[in-house]
Amino acid sequence: MSVEENMALVRRFLEARGTADLDALEDMMAPDFVDHTLAPGQEPDREGYKRQVAEYVTAFSDVHLVIEDQIAAGDKVVSRISGWGTHDRRELMGTAPTGREMTYTGIVIHRISGDKIAEEWGAGTGLSELRGLRLEQEARERIEQELRVARRIQHALLPKAAPALDGWEITYHYQPAREVGGDFYDFLELADGCLGIIVGDVSGKGIPAAVLMASTRSILRAVAQRGGTEPGQVLGQANDVLCSDVPPNMFVTCFYSVLDPESGGFRFANAGHNLPWRRHDGQADELRARGMPLGLMPGMSYEEKEAMLAAGDDVLFYSDGLVEAHSPQGEMFGSPRLRSLLTEQLSSGTSLTALVVEELGRFTGEGWDQEDDITLLTLQHSAT
Repeated sequence: MSVEENMALVRRFLEARGTADLDALEDMMAPDFVDHTLAPGQEPDREGYKRQVAEYVTAFSDVHLVIEDQIAAGDKVVSRISGWGTHDRRELMGTAPTGREMTYTGIVIHRISGDKIAEEWGAGTGLSELRGLRLEQEARERIEQELRVARRIQHALLPKAAPALDGWEITYHYQPAREVGGDFYDFLELADGCLGIIVGDVSGKGIPAAVLMASTRSILRAVAQRGGTEPGQVLGQANDVLCSDVPPNMFVTCFYSVLDPESGGFRFANAGHNLPWRRHDGQADELRARGMPLGLMPGMSYEEKEAMLAAGDDVLFYSDGLVEAHSPQGEMFGSPRLRSLLTEQLSSGTSLTALVVEELGRFTGEGWDQEDDITLLTLQHSAT
């Protein structure tokens, strides 16, 4: 065959490869065809080559192959090719469909024997791009697995049930924005039958916030167990410990309260957390106490206040993910909306937590992309 005939044969061969026309490929290959550029697991013979072409091309839609240039000498033809296609049909080389358009450039050498393609050598960018995508997917899968484990660990740290107290009902709702989050809540059995209630929020999201959340919870527990009936003192001691542990640009807000179930006495201190709401006689007011977030500066003092919770009163603790949630139109849920909601009459058997969660769902709508962790906790003094 002439040089021109060899180049024409190679062009037909490459075009058949680009469309996965296996019958045409087989007709143009010599019986002892050898492929010297092997994909993982590929055999170098005719059947191995056809299987590889079918596997590669059929994983893509909208496939295009362009022969940019050709030169020939003797029985060899060198082709410079380029191509593109969308990887959206099936897995290829261990890489799941990405929906990405992938491009390919390469140099291919064919040896002609008689009027058949006897050998092929090649080098290009397609396989290396696929390997890179596979490594990305494997890394992402490892991260997702680690996050799932972290989520299970974090949930194991949080109380699995609210304490049972005669004349009192405690309900809660915990909804992280990511696999793990920085919100936390806790219940502590204290001296004289008192109950410590903690609601906190670590700045930031994800793994860093989750790690600091676990550390803060442990420190608060340790401090409170040495005499946790004085909320201001507990927050002050915890703050001094945390100041050496909290990374720059991070902090922890925390509301710590102590309930005396017998008298209804409720002492509390606040380290920069959202102010809880108390419902009394159909009205809602905030439980105010001043104090800086934990972990910013040592030696801080925390104002301590006291309130009486009468029969029928509720206290709602929450994190800022609630009031900073947005509707599809960009409107923020906000404190005024929450206060208005708290003045509504609860139907029989409905907790304040359930009422707020239901209203939040209506406000944000379906398909809501939650921006921040949300924690709700309600303390209700049952009516006598």
